[in-house]
Amino acid sequence: MIVKKLRLQKCWSQEQVSEFSGLSVRTIQRIERGHQASLESLKALAAVFQIDIHDLQPEHNMDAENSQTKSTLTSTEVNLEEKKAMDYVEGIKSFYHNLITYFITIGCLTAVNLFVNPEYLWVVWCAGGWGIGIIFHGIQVFELFSLFSPEWEKKQIEKRLGRQL
Repeated sequence: MIVKKLRLQKCWSQEQVSEFSGLSVRTIQRIERGHQASLESLKALAAVFQIDIHDLQPEHNMDAENSQTKSTLTSTEVNLEEKKAMDYVEGIKSFYHNLITYFITIGCLTAVNLFVNPEYLWVVWCAGGWGIGIIFHGIQVFELFSLFSPEWEKKQIEKRLGRQL
């Protein structure tokens, strides 16, 4: 997450970080998702972002956790609020990619359908099925309503425990 935050602060794409660091895009993606990075990868990223290598891999101990709760985060650390915001934006980005792919694909299928067999519009079945999926994806991403929200989960756990969490 730290690499993602640094990348977003500089408005760089993963491809740009890959080009600057000499690492593959796949490696950048894995590191951003929290996978362990090799020392060579960390050195390359530290050089690109012009920071100390230790800032890319903070130690997880009680002092670090306490410093996060006291809001004394350094500029390279990712707090919970930033992580939630990044995840939310990632979901919106995924939804829009899906929507654009839908319109391009359905447009092409419509052209093929009209060219091959204009009497029967089979493309309606494709558009309808995929369209339902797009609607559910949008509802989930934009949190229009949620049957199984975190509040619901907490209530169910407390109900099973017979006490407050």
